[in-house]
Amino acid sequence: MIINDKMKVRTVVGENIVMMQGEGHTDMTRVVALNTSAMELYNALLGKEFELADVVKILTDNYDVDEEVAKRDAEAWLADMKKNNLVL
Repeated sequence: MIINDKMKVRTVVGENIVMMQGEGHTDMTRVVALNTSAMELYNALLGKEFELADVVKILTDNYDVDEEVAKRDAEAWLADMKKNNLVL
């Protein structure tokens, strides 16, 4: 998998927002807010090929969480990212 580089993260009123980029414009009707951990994953993986195990490793390395919980959270993050076309 790889993060869709057509999407751009902007900080709006303290929130990290991913906006859909189109041909010369931004679609403000489709935005996704990223919390702190989602943003950390996004930044760590941007521009890199990755798989579920990479997401789990980032979570276990940076948070006090066991591998089982990290895997469940990683699966949920990836599902949301795929649903919003943020991961290819």
